[in-house]
Amino acid sequence: MAVSHLLAERMRPKTLADIIGQEHITAPGSLLFQALQQKKLPSIILWGPPGVGKTTLALALAHEAGMLFFQLSAISSGVKEIREVIDAAKKHGNALLFIDEIHRFNKGQQDALLGAVEKGIITLVGATTENPSFEVNSALLSRCQVFVLKSLDEEKLVSLLKRALQTDTWLMDHRVRLDETEALTRMSGGDARKLLNLLEMAVQFATGSKGQDEQTIITDDVVMQAAQSRVALYDKKGEQHYDIISAFIKSIRGSDPNGAVYWLARMLEGGEDIEFIARRLVILASEDIGNANPTALVMANTCFEAVRKIGNPESRIILSQCTVYLASSPKSNASYMAIEEAIALVREHGDLPVPFHIRNAPTGLMKKLGYGKDYQYSHLGEGNFLEQEYLPEKITDTKLYDPGNNPREDELRKFLKQRWKEKYGY
Repeated sequence: MAVSHLLAERMRPKTLADIIGQEHITAPGSLLFQALQQKKLPSIILWGPPGVGKTTLALALAHEAGMLFFQLSAISSGVKEIREVIDAAKKHGNALLFIDEIHRFNKGQQDALLGAVEKGIITLVGATTENPSFEVNSALLSRCQVFVLKSLDEEKLVSLLKRALQTDTWLMDHRVRLDETEALTRMSGGDARKLLNLLEMAVQFATGSKGQDEQTIITDDVVMQAAQSRVALYDKKGEQHYDIISAFIKSIRGSDPNGAVYWLARMLEGGEDIEFIARRLVILASEDIGNANPTALVMANTCFEAVRKIGNPESRIILSQCTVYLASSPKSNASYMAIEEAIALVREHGDLPVPFHIRNAPTGLMKKLGYGKDYQYSHLGEGNFLEQEYLPEKITDTKLYDPGNNPREDELRKFLKQRWKEKYGY
């Protein structure tokens, strides 16, 4: 039987009452509910992760308020399209303009909306996955109510599955019996659209192997098999989690941006925590690149901060940029090896005493005991250097840092050789 739309589209709620998982903003008594009752719908910003109902909510609001519905995507629309919608709204009146991914609009595009929003020519509903405090300019934001939408929890996802089985004629025609739901709910990650797409995929997969009059039985195994070609299999708690992050790190360490980006994609498609990935990049920037390219750590740290601010799905771009940069950078583990050897020394020799001349001497008694005596202030020497001992007596002359073989650390080696050739052999 042919169906005209995807299951997720067929199941899209038409009213606020039918929307699952956002009762904190849709239930009777809520601000939105009261605004609809009073026919005074304000301009709003809907902030939440993908697949939680931002577009659905905008459509339902327009439907229940009897408003003309216009939709633009910030990815493909500009000021010209905004003005066309505003002109149409002036002619027809009572119009709701839904802008998906409004955070992608630049200041000029957002400013083009201001006058129409202020004058009530349009009621704006903007959808964003990003914090609107950062991404929507203050003038526009001050004219909108912000509503935060939540990821759907397991209970809500199962409710959505049951509703689909009870109301969708295509599923009923296939006599679908849902025996297990863990794979569907886990792999959807709180995204209603992804959940229904997975269910539809699983039904299509299971239908091919059953008799015409048999039920279509959906189990976790069926879902996993059906999703194999579309969704990366990835268990964040299992062995594959460690195998893939290992492959990712080793690809970057091996200076292969192609392998690195592939394993990054596997993690992203599998639902890996983006902050976990970003933290690993910060560690790698020091462990495997270090002073061969000090900018790598700056880049990785900036990537981590950006990922925390931006969130999904745009963080994939930031993570990809950082991954490619680190993979394409000169490599050195010299700093990592230095601290590892230093820690081994500490564990071998225990708490060796600090040489008297570099001890702190804040009191007269300490000075009498020789604390700080004969310390040489390095800035008084030529090139801001005076040779003296900094290691405990028992491990004097121990060389821990050996610069890597790369242009940046060759400069460090040259610098150190001018000062410590005799002592450390640089």
